[in-house]
Amino acid sequence: MKYYILFGPPGAGKGTQATSMVERYNLRHISTGELLRKEIKAGTELGLQAKALIEKGCLVPDEVVEGMIESEFNTVKGVDGFLLDGFPRTIAQAQALDQMLAKRNEQLTAVVSIMIPDQMIIDRISHRAAIEGRADDANVDIIKNRIATYHNQTEPEIEYYAKNGKYNEIDGVGTIEEVRDRIFALVDKF
Repeated sequence: MKYYILFGPPGAGKGTQATSMVERYNLRHISTGELLRKEIKAGTELGLQAKALIEKGCLVPDEVVEGMIESEFNTVKGVDGFLLDGFPRTIAQAQALDQMLAKRNEQLTAVVSIMIPDQMIIDRISHRAAIEGRADDANVDIIKNRIATYHNQTEPEIEYYAKNGKYNEIDGVGTIEEVRDRIFALVDKF
């Protein structure tokens, strides 16, 4: 079983690129954002808690996200692997993922990191808000908070995964096809 992390700041194109990766490599895309939005839409207790945090630009507690991920690992069948998008976001989550995989006698295959400049993040997320009507993407202050959260909490994972030889960076500037081709050239090696 292959386990990939699709890494990068909000608005880097992870969701867009995940679709192509899922099709080419027979992966199950696990987007924590989509899982949480599903809970919010359903009006579950978890969804209501998550909605309040997300509207402030904050992250949902680790144990909640980790439980959702592990449930996906345990219930999804008929795939050659998993593509994690939006998880892990912290060193603690990365360590929890390592433990989850170790219990399954598995390990992370690779991190694919799509990198773009901060101003491009703001531009892309603002554009996405207008097209998709996503309230969490409409406020520039919330976007800037998400960028700061990414830099402070998520970027330290680069060193964590680089030490293990799992970190791979892709230039996310360019057309969707150009970025996709860079990703495929990398992932084909695994």
